[in-house]
Amino acid sequence: MYNRDFTPNWIKQLKENEIFVFGSNLGGMHGGGAARAAMDHYGAVWGQGVGLQGQSYAIPTMHGGVDVIKPYVDEFVAFARQHPELRFLVTRIGCGIAGFAVEEIAPLFADAIDDENIILPEDFVKVIEQQ
Repeated sequence: MYNRDFTPNWIKQLKENEIFVFGSNLGGMHGGGAARAAMDHYGAVWGQGVGLQGQSYAIPTMHGGVDVIKPYVDEFVAFARQHPELRFLVTRIGCGIAGFAVEEIAPLFADAIDDENIILPEDFVKVIEQQ
């Protein structure tokens, strides 16, 4: 059961150990939405579409369906588990410019529901807990 904070709707600043997790495209063209915020404020690198960069972590969501996004989410969860000293604030990846519904993306994070250092949006948690 999820028993911690939810990712805020608007992340205005990060603590030293916090990572902004955002949806990206494989080319790392961080032109809008959370990707743009990651580049402007949290160290995302233009041209890097996957993984840790500064105080941000990119998960590609613009290159296909949920089945092709899942391996990147799994890679992120494994990375977060290897770094318990960090707190990962997952934004509503895939649910903005990429056009997915929360009900499509949230289940990809079901395996992370008990990971204390992975903070999820409230609507993601609600979907996962209803499964």
